Amino acid sequence: MSAKSKPPTPAELRAAQNKTVPDVIGPGLKVLFCGINPGLYTAAIGHHFGRPGNRFWPTLHRAGFTPRLLDPSEELELLPLGYGITNVVARATVGADELTNDEYVTGGAALREKVLAFAPKYLAVLGIGAYRVGFARPKAVIGLQPEPIGETRVWVLPNPSGLNAHYQGDDLVKVFRQLREAAG
Repeated sequence: MSAKSKPPTPAELRAAQNKTVPDVIGPGLKVLFCGINPGLYTAAIGHHFGRPGNRFWPTLHRAGFTPRLLDPSEELELLPLGYGITNVVARATVGADELTNDEYVTGGAALREKVLAFAPKYLAVLGIGAYRVGFARPKAVIGLQPEPIGETRVWVLPNPSGLNAHYQGDDLVKVFRQLREAAG
């Protein structure tokens, strides 16, 4: 396991506002995971789902996507496993509540283009609200969606942020595992 990133300073966190984090993406992925947008901690360290307490990496491991628990700094190890990461909205904010509906809609359109270009087997949007607004699907529910993007099937999962109290650890793992089993 590579060394973990040192926590960003308060000045580094402030400087991360509106920064972006490069996609972890390539052609032929089984699943392209799509977060809502990077938080300041994630943008400051430059690795997806980087904030301590975010349940993305432990959930991926417990659901069987990764053979061991990866540190955010090891995100590129997802590619050979057939997985990638992107965001609906690229710019970093303190919280997703700072994003506008227009940003979600614009981000959804950009995400559609990215999915058409890279053609993953599944797009997994991690946040029902972001999916509902970004894809104009106000009644969408967690799980497989009826409308694909090209040949890519869309699956909506709960946001793995520690702030999402609707899904606790085991429940989060269960819904992620359903996608892993479907994706093969």
